Amino acid sequence: MDHLWTPWRYTYVTTADHAKRQGVPEELSTWPGDTGCVFCNLVAAVEYAEIHGMPSEKAEKAALIVHRGDNTYVVLNRFPYTSGHVMVLPYEHEASLAALPASIAHEVMDTAQGLETVLSNTYHPDGINMGLNLGKSAGAGVAGHLHLHVLPRWTGDTNFMTVIGETRVLPEDLETTWHRVRENFLKNI
Repeated sequence: MDHLWTPWRYTYVTTADHAKRQGVPEELSTWPGDTGCVFCNLVAAVEYAEIHGMPSEKAEKAALIVHRGDNTYVVLNRFPYTSGHVMVLPYEHEASLAALPASIAHEVMDTAQGLETVLSNTYHPDGINMGLNLGKSAGAGVAGHLHLHVLPRWTGDTNFMTVIGETRVLPEDLETTWHRVRENFLKNI
């Protein structure tokens, strides 16, 4: 029998609904706050680290943020379905697309358009999924803060491991993904 070890999933499985300060990576743990939102915590911890002397790139890498715009940011999914799985989020803590100001909703979509190019140039996928899960019953893991998933897909990327073993096999670690997506984002956007 073969074994697949996915130790990064243990934290998610055992603390996803219970952890305080969700979203704050160890490298940014000097941030003293807790907004109650994984995505708001992430941005606040990065901003705090920068104010206290950490270089922006180092703070963003720790947070897996590949891009920050005026009203939105792009972050790698810490528990990806495929390599290159990113999310576009507004800084504004809002659960509904309809509730976002038009300018912010437009920036979400403009960023998603750019990511289509970035992911195509980075991974050469057969397709790209983009989606919003609005509300817990719609599948949103973090229902209170809107986030648009953008992920490359390949013909045959759903195989027996996913269907029967309920395990994803990812050929690339998050640090490599961060470097590749960020580099291509800077080149193409």
